[in-house]
Amino acid sequence: MEITDFSMDYFSLKGKNAIVTGGNTGLGQAFSLALAKGGANIFMPSIMPDDPAFNKLIVAEGGKARWMEADITQPGVPKRVVETCVKEWGHIDILVNCAGICLIADVREFGKEQWDKMIAINLNAAFYMSHECAKVMIPQRSGKMINICSLFSFLGGQWSPAYAASKHGLAGLTKAYCDELAQYNIQVNGIAPGYFKTKAAEASSANPERSKWIVDHTAEGRWGEAHDLMGTTVFLASKASQFVNGQILPVDGGFLVR
Repeated sequence: MEITDFSMDYFSLKGKNAIVTGGNTGLGQAFSLALAKGGANIFMPSIMPDDPAFNKLIVAEGGKARWMEADITQPGVPKRVVETCVKEWGHIDILVNCAGICLIADVREFGKEQWDKMIAINLNAAFYMSHECAKVMIPQRSGKMINICSLFSFLGGQWSPAYAASKHGLAGLTKAYCDELAQYNIQVNGIAPGYFKTKAAEASSANPERSKWIVDHTAEGRWGEAHDLMGTTVFLASKASQFVNGQILPVDGGFLVR
């Protein structure tokens, strides 16, 4: 065992190009900025409007920021996103499948429309992006894919069966792609955030009883903050995690242990 064959430079992302779907909004900004702080350039396909102020934060870290209007649930769009990134920057080193939604309704009201919409963005789009990026990463013999899973990759999904199903599916996709791509020196892992005060969680955080339940069931005794996800993102995107593959890493303050 060569314990000296390690350097803090393994955490550096300098010169790397990253695609972060939905990377200009919500927790996507935390993933994008974390990678930028590590030294990466950030390419952000999104249906949300461009955010010049956020782009400046990325550029201030020394990297490039590129927003692209793109609905990655539509046929051919993921391929166009990947081709555009390669054309402009030459290669893709990191993919973060972050784009996602959570629609909530009573099980008697949660029907096909909600199901189809959530599966399309949370699972299908992640597959299409991974499929297209794999075509680039395999010839490179290198790459990192990070799927943003959820606690509901492990738990049931009361009030949103499609969310739980899509996040379980994303965990399965992570493991399947690991099994397929490890031979090409590509690592595929997932991050499962706990409860974070995002726009999607506004109803829960604004409800005193629900918020207290979440805090009481989190070993850390608090909601997560966006910066809590950033170190894990850099780790999984960097050489430091070279032998970590096919894993879903909870960043949940200890929610799952209770």
